[in-house]
Amino acid sequence: MTGLEQLAVLGAGFGAGVLSSTVGVASLLSFPVLVALGLPPVVANASNTVGLIPAGLSGSFGYRAELREHPRVTRVVLTCCALGAVVGAVLLLALPAAAFEAAVPWLILLACALVGAQPWLARRLARYRDAEAGPRHHLSPLTTFFAGLTGIYGGYFGVGAGVMMVAVLGLGTDVELRVVNALKTLSLLAGNVVAGLIFVVVADLDWAVVGLLAAGSVGGGYLGARIGRRLPAGVFRGAVVLAGVVVAFVML
Repeated sequence: MTGLEQLAVLGAGFGAGVLSSTVGVASLLSFPVLVALGLPPVVANASNTVGLIPAGLSGSFGYRAELREHPRVTRVVLTCCALGAVVGAVLLLALPAAAFEAAVPWLILLACALVGAQPWLARRLARYRDAEAGPRHHLSPLTTFFAGLTGIYGGYFGVGAGVMMVAVLGLGTDVELRVVNALKTLSLLAGNVVAGLIFVVVADLDWAVVGLLAAGSVGGGYLGARIGRRLPAGVFRGAVVLAGVVVAFVML
């Protein structure tokens, strides 16, 4: 790579790190840059996944205060996504990706609709809940199930998994959106770590690209967490919906 190409990968890693800790669509920026620089798509995808693991680590560290607010929820989400990602990775090795690709954009658009409609849906659902039960600062069995499915999806395909996790936690709990954002970042980290370990063993990686992405994404992930924890709920929700719609239409 030339010096300019190295700077481009480093910048893409930084920008992807910011996106990972805010709206959760890091690969929307970094993957096209790698392909544009001439990497084969499979090598670009694997290198991108491994290179962005530091973004999840620094982003989760940046959200450490939010992740400590509801430790039980944090543990459940981390467990669901880590185990789900293992199942998803096994499915990825056993099934052709094309079997699922056609449905992915529509799943992402559905998640966007749920995120956008979350305040209205929450008010409607509150009418049917026991008023004495108090805020839902835990994951119900149904919410845990959908969190696990999102983890499986993250390990199998991954694109838009952050948007889906925001939809699941936004509807299934009453925790603040800044905490949901932190949990989303942690869930993406779990999926990337599992997929990254598999790619290190079975996939071709461009280690120069991995190193540059990692170097850029560390700072980007932490900065994104600093931004994400200060975003007003409405702005965050709108940004997630916009990012998800862009991803879905790019895939379509």
